[in-house]
Amino acid sequence: MSTPQILLALLAERPKHGYELKREHDERLPGAKPLPYGQVYSTLQRLERDGFVAVAEVVQESGPERTVYELTAKGEERMRAWLAETEPPLPYVGGALFSRVVMALVAGGDARAGLDRQRAAHLERMRELTRAKTAPGASAAEVLAADYALLHLDADLRWMELAVHRLADLTKEISR
Repeated sequence: MSTPQILLALLAERPKHGYELKREHDERLPGAKPLPYGQVYSTLQRLERDGFVAVAEVVQESGPERTVYELTAKGEERMRAWLAETEPPLPYVGGALFSRVVMALVAGGDARAGLDRQRAAHLERMRELTRAKTAPGASAAEVLAADYALLHLDADLRWMELAVHRLADLTKEISR
């Protein structure tokens, strides 16, 4: 995840304080790992140090003082460049599911039972995501996040089905 660039994009809308940025991150990127407050504030400090954001004002409403940050021209340039970048496809297989199946074969474990358990967990998560995206009032971001996750889970399920069919061949190859 590119936390600095995400914060810059959130600031493109208008100046905001750290608490607001954290809340908006978590709301606008549903399904993403929630952003810790400490990471928001340390990232804002680095962005300020590097000239991408500046303090617009310090406000005190009913609670503690809040530092409001605004995007600088340099920050807007960096954010626009990030938005224009193409995300390279991952060059390596690195998923825990893949590693667990191969290591079960290496260690003489029951890879098929593991795949069956994982399939059940994936199907349950897919049902949850489908309910979430079809719920009345689901935001466009929530629907997009659910669709993204559903397609990845579907790809995993297709791989699991293929792996079950290939277990006999994989077992022979691993034991060599």
